[in-house]
Amino acid sequence: MNLEGRPQAPLMSNPRADRVRDTAKLAGRSSRLKTGRFLAEGPQAVREALSAHRAAAAGGGPAVVHEVYATQACLDRLPELADLARGVTLRLATDEVLAAMADTVSPQGIIAVCHTSTATLEDVLASGAKLIAVLCEVRDPGNAGTVLRAADSAGADAVVLTASSVDIYNPKAVRSTAGSLFHLPVVTGAEFTAVIDALHATGVTVLAADGYGNVNLDRLQDLSAVRRFGTRGDGGSEALSDDGVPRLEAATAWLFGNEAQGLSDAELAAADHRVAVPLYGRAESLNVGTAATVCLYASARAQNG
Repeated sequence: MNLEGRPQAPLMSNPRADRVRDTAKLAGRSSRLKTGRFLAEGPQAVREALSAHRAAAAGGGPAVVHEVYATQACLDRLPELADLARGVTLRLATDEVLAAMADTVSPQGIIAVCHTSTATLEDVLASGAKLIAVLCEVRDPGNAGTVLRAADSAGADAVVLTASSVDIYNPKAVRSTAGSLFHLPVVTGAEFTAVIDALHATGVTVLAADGYGNVNLDRLQDLSAVRRFGTRGDGGSEALSDDGVPRLEAATAWLFGNEAQGLSDAELAAADHRVAVPLYGRAESLNVGTAATVCLYASARAQNG
């Protein structure tokens, strides 16, 4: 047992030990599913995981971190990590052991074994969520991580991944979230139709980010500016009709689709509106992470302005 975040002797030095091998297996999906745990590697990710763990403990929530492995050199360089780890099992290990556990070439001296989220869409909606990102068959770990970071930065209340999307606890996806994975509820393995039904049942407007959408995001932002300030976003003051178009100020869930095919016909049909981000240059389309950032920030500005 670990007391007050102090690492316990003896130093872990055998990279072929069972504990090391079991930890390394968490890089694989089957082991993550079996144990309900995943790896967070490097000081930034571990810092955010430990901060989330302490906040959850203070609020009576579920544990976020199971245990931490670190080198003495890392703890000497970043003593705040040991302080954050008070109450969590913290074990000293050699660089060789950390390298054997990690998915990366260099985990920078520290790894946390974390619990996967138990968040549900029902819990998210019951909390009065106003902004949700829904990833529909987004399969690239880097893209999923980018969308999650954008949602976190825009102050979204949750991210939902459909059952056919990438495993957000994939080590590459975890790294690409840059710690945002620990900042907001993440619902995984969701069935698309059930998600839409739940959103509509609670009065959440569902917007599909679609390059061919018949609603222009710039117009929605102009309408929002007129309602708030009496002027358009570009400084004009002429009246704009908002009949039949969504209000960015309203509780909203954005649908973001697959990197290659975008949203399917069924996914588009399930949305209340299809919204296009205008392209002013020669690019054919926007990467899903970039489109998500633009859309989520448009809603965030309207909701928080």
